[in-house]
Amino acid sequence: MQIPIFTVDAFTNRPFSGNPAAVCLLENDLDEDLHQKIATEMNLSETAFIRKLHPGDDFSKSSCFGLRWFTPANEVPLCGHATLAASAVLFHIQKNTNSVLTFVTLSGELKARQVEDRIVLDLPLYVTYPQVLQEVEELIKAAVGDMIVQDLRYSPDTKKLLVRLSDAYDRSVLEGLQVSAQRFLSAEKTGKVKGLILTLKGNSSGEHKGHDFYSRYFAPWYGVLEDPVTGSAHAVLSSYWSEQLGKKEMLAFQCSRRGGELKISLRNDGRVDIAGQFAIVLKGNLTF
Repeated sequence: MQIPIFTVDAFTNRPFSGNPAAVCLLENDLDEDLHQKIATEMNLSETAFIRKLHPGDDFSKSSCFGLRWFTPANEVPLCGHATLAASAVLFHIQKNTNSVLTFVTLSGELKARQVEDRIVLDLPLYVTYPQVLQEVEELIKAAVGDMIVQDLRYSPDTKKLLVRLSDAYDRSVLEGLQVSAQRFLSAEKTGKVKGLILTLKGNSSGEHKGHDFYSRYFAPWYGVLEDPVTGSAHAVLSSYWSEQLGKKEMLAFQCSRRGGELKISLRNDGRVDIAGQFAIVLKGNLTF
């Protein structure tokens, strides 16, 4: 059996930066267990599987497809960067002619469209609620040690904990923070956290001006110690920082080693547009 497979670096326009995802195009149904085996083999934070919804569908002409995402450890309900990667494969390799693509996923219908050199994802926007420090104190200590935490929020829809560091810190502090995400597994006692976001307000001066906020994201519960650039985390960050900054249009930077930039626009329908660039770095076939 042969399955076309691609590697796409998302939220960047340079190869080997941003967040890599593998994308598989499924002409036919795949045995259920093979999805996970392929994702484990690819060993990237996500492998996306695009499938046809009807027998007559065509990757170049149809506008609606099924989409699933797998980490090396398990299936996940939402992945922004792998959706961007999947859209890039359909628009730029399959030369899909539609202006908007719709993906049927575990998080409902997601839409992607091209605007200039970016792909814009229409994602759910997730609200955060104040979180009591005592419940997650050990986890936060494992993440940031004695650093000053300015705000603490929880997103029940995504099971993500948002930790805002003090405005006194700048981006270099967040980038330089040595995090042992493996320790989070034993430090998290509540069972309700499946992703940890560290975030910091942007600096209006200095060499990095222009970014409204910075973040890093860790998900060892899904087998991903640190994710380079995370669309789903920004579906949480967007609602938080929009409220804090009083802005609907924002530019964000995720400060992982690879790094990536996300252009954010809150919509009037309670969702969020997250736009990013991409670089296609590998084209091939899985053979088994």
